[in-house]
Amino acid sequence: MNSRSGKDVEPAPAGPPGSRRRAAARNAVFGYLLAAVFLVWVFHDIQFGRLFANVARLSWPLVALALLFDVLSYICAGLRWHLLLKPVGRVGFLRTTQAIYAGLFINEVLPMRVGELARAFLVSGWLRADVLRVVPSMALERLSEGFWLAVGIGLTALFVPLPKNLVRSADAVGAIVLAGVAAFVLYVPMRRRRPVLASTPPPPPPRNLWDRVRTAVQDLGRGFGEIGLSWNTAVAFGATFPIFAFQALSFWLVMAAYHIPLSFWAGAAVFLIIHFGTALPNAPANVGAYQFFCVLGLRLFAVDKTLAAGFSVVVFALLTLPLLVIGFVALGQSGLSLDSLRDRLRGPSVK
Repeated sequence: MNSRSGKDVEPAPAGPPGSRRRAAARNAVFGYLLAAVFLVWVFHDIQFGRLFANVARLSWPLVALALLFDVLSYICAGLRWHLLLKPVGRVGFLRTTQAIYAGLFINEVLPMRVGELARAFLVSGWLRADVLRVVPSMALERLSEGFWLAVGIGLTALFVPLPKNLVRSADAVGAIVLAGVAAFVLYVPMRRRRPVLASTPPPPPPRNLWDRVRTAVQDLGRGFGEIGLSWNTAVAFGATFPIFAFQALSFWLVMAAYHIPLSFWAGAAVFLIIHFGTALPNAPANVGAYQFFCVLGLRLFAVDKTLAAGFSVVVFALLTLPLLVIGFVALGQSGLSLDSLRDRLRGPSVK
């Protein structure tokens, strides 16, 4: 890791390698066990003959349209990240889209969503920037998603009845997001009003855990200050709406292709339930959790469990396959491999 004084400082290990491996193994085992429990519930007491018959009746033109909107959603995500990264450096939206797909591929094959770290490493390498300068843009992505998620639940609740727990969760997310937006809006002007003194000596290199945490927080603060309040930030914040809209539309089109007679708003409600249910890291690709919350959401609209279980598998497979194919190609073209990612996670270094 390069210190501010320009000297190379060897990063201190994050902990004994054996303990980190054991913790990772425990998390992985827990995720797989939870996925198994979810899948047992999903496929308990269903009629497999009807399930296979429903799959055979799939409307492929609607599936093709659904996949198109799904890809468009990630292109919008790449454009959003491109706009948020402009203060850090020049990286095209095709590059940011590539990094997003590479991260999604890694999320599909590894637990605990380490793909988010992978795309941060990729973009920081392309920009030749400290990875901590990239993280604030990703935090603002999550902030905008929380905002539009709460808005989406509010809009959907106008057309279809939603579970009270989901509405209360949306209210909580909305409150947290508003607090985050307020903090960002208040922090940026304060950050920019601080005078920069040329004679200020560089801070000493971090020597212990507290120093490293304090340095990381300061770097993140500078990153938020770099992004600032601008048209790019506003457009990026608004770009999250079509991302969710395209993904919800894609989900509903697969539902229509599977001949489930529910309205778009009912499909959007199920999509939001899945989004909330799989928010926490679990098994790779959210296997188990995705099917569980999909069936749970469809059952709220009186969809037969056999029909719901078959759809949960079909929609998961159809919307995951493009991520795997495009993500595999994106990762292969990026120069980052799963082995090199594991090495960086064991002993991350910041440029």
